[in-house]
Amino acid sequence: MLNKNVQTFIACDSEYSDAKIVLFGAGFDGTTSFRPGTRFAPAVIRNESFGIETYSPYQNKDMTDYSYFDSGDLELPFGSVKRTIADIAVRSSTILNDGKLPFMIGGEHLVTFGSVMAVKDKYPDLYIVHFDAHADLREEYLGQELSHACVL
Repeated sequence: MLNKNVQTFIACDSEYSDAKIVLFGAGFDGTTSFRPGTRFAPAVIRNESFGIETYSPYQNKDMTDYSYFDSGDLELPFGSVKRTIADIAVRSSTILNDGKLPFMIGGEHLVTFGSVMAVKDKYPDLYIVHFDAHADLREEYLGQELSHACVL
């Protein structure tokens, strides 16, 4: 069981046991090449989420009608990309093994890799639809195989 974060994303008011979706932050910018600071993204996203309406007239649905839980941010290690990815994979696996859907807010593109590894373990037929200005298909970037530019 995970503990509730102090400041939650909008509409994440459910308890872990009741939630179908579990949000967690993975603030990391260890391989960022343009503008650092993505490690602060989860806190900023949570803070700004309170300006968002929970109701969507286009979908005729309200976020408050669903069960979300915000488990806070992972404490990711400095200087270890491999451990960061592993920690993200462990959190995602924990959530998946409890029959819930992980919803990660992050950091740089590389954080996606850990979560996708966990989802792929549970769902081997996983397909990914990728929308981004950059393909992130490099084998290495600036000599690093594990980089924000090599995620896919």
